[in-house]
Amino acid sequence: MADFLDTTVKDIDARIRELRTELERLEAARAALAGGRRGPGRPRGSTTRRTRRATTSTQRRTRRTRGRRGGATRANQALDLVKKQPGITIPQIAKSMGIEPNYLYRVLPRLQQEGQIKRDGQGWMPA
Repeated sequence: MADFLDTTVKDIDARIRELRTELERLEAARAALAGGRRGPGRPRGSTTRRTRRATTSTQRRTRRTRGRRGGATRANQALDLVKKQPGITIPQIAKSMGIEPNYLYRVLPRLQQEGQIKRDGQGWMPA
């Protein structure tokens, strides 16, 4: 009797696995036909509308624009290092600033476009 129960349970488990695989395939096919599934988050149509606060003309004038800010930004720090050590490379700048070099590969070309530095081989020089 125990043998019969074990084989029956194994057969049922195998059939469940087959059905799960079939269910996944059917869900994928349905999603492809219906335009895809939505990711996590709120369901469609349940968003709340936010009202934006009206800004006064003085608030608009005091807003900062994107780009370089005043003070000790990373770009200014890198520019200072280039001025102090002409021919310095990006990995050397990153090491002395204690940051990853990938950030500087974006910042230094921008400084070059602004005409503040120029490239000399692998190193950077003040313009």
